[in-house]
Amino acid sequence: MNGALYSLKTPCYVIDEAKIESNLKILKDVSERAGCKILLAQKAFSAFCLYPLIGEYLSGTTASGLYEARLGKEEMGKENHVFCGAYKDDEIDEIFEICDHIVFNSFNQWEKFRDKAIARKKSCGIRINPEHSTQEHGIYDPCSFGSRLGVTRENFKLESLNGLEGLHFHTLCEQNSDALIETVAAVEEKFGDIIPKMKWVNFGGGHHITREDYDIEALINCIVSFKKKYGVEVYLEPGEAVALNAGYLVTEVLDTVKNGIDIAILDASAACHMPDVIEMPYRPPLYNSGKDSEKKYTYRLAGATCLAGDVIGDYSFDNPLNVGDKLIFEDMAIYSMVKNNTFNGMPLPSIAVLRKDGTIETVKSFGYEDFKYRLS
Repeated sequence: MNGALYSLKTPCYVIDEAKIESNLKILKDVSERAGCKILLAQKAFSAFCLYPLIGEYLSGTTASGLYEARLGKEEMGKENHVFCGAYKDDEIDEIFEICDHIVFNSFNQWEKFRDKAIARKKSCGIRINPEHSTQEHGIYDPCSFGSRLGVTRENFKLESLNGLEGLHFHTLCEQNSDALIETVAAVEEKFGDIIPKMKWVNFGGGHHITREDYDIEALINCIVSFKKKYGVEVYLEPGEAVALNAGYLVTEVLDTVKNGIDIAILDASAACHMPDVIEMPYRPPLYNSGKDSEKKYTYRLAGATCLAGDVIGDYSFDNPLNVGDKLIFEDMAIYSMVKNNTFNGMPLPSIAVLRKDGTIETVKSFGYEDFKYRLS
């Protein structure tokens, strides 16, 4: 661990440039060997100070709405894709202006905006729902019963295909290639007659391609086989895989208290600075620590907000924690900066980049104005 991290004013996110580039090289290799295009899903990571680097390796960006689409256009300037559950009338013209691929969530929306899309000569697609779940996290499962995301085969309108060039499905969450292979089979079963009519198919995100145990060869074989069978362009749009294990959140111990267990109160908050800890839930890795009771001293790490459930998790240490100690959470580049908030007036963490030469550059700091002017 770079010792300079311990000298940072906290809380502070730190993005590891070398690790980002390592991930990008893996993705570039997959893209070249599979003959597919890979996009950055900005919903997971949108620290645009790294977009010039990311743009050297990936084909572009994908967005979940107008603002992300603008960011991708302005800061990377390559292929710019967008999918949204529903587009607003007062935003759609700008969407058509700045995006290359526009994916619609329903035939209602496609039929509403089709004439504009055709007039603008944009490549448009429809999101499909193969109704095949491969995960247990209901909040992240677009194929669960009653999901609003994607058109099921029962509701697919063959008569409205005119002008559509692509299909999009996104069903995975932090999964290996076996889940994709299983999903592709379900897509073929439900929509196999539609695919040959298309120019491209987007396999969505959730592919943990840069994870150590990910089966890259199976992914490549799946894509190559699909392209050969249907003669379409294939897109992947991972977010986590771009910045997996490429960030830290440096925090400081503000106080320690006891209530049946030792508790350390930090200047970083699960609710404000790493909300997936509560939503998912999950236990973020912490440098130089162990699981509950694995080491001699166990502490429950928690934020300073008024939320009783603002708890990060139970961790153990070789030595007691003291006020002023710095702790470094790992894998904090994804779904942290993009989701953070100022609940309770908690300060937003600064953002720094750990450069490849080992130096640390603080690229963004936040203050009272960022809290105040979110509101009026």
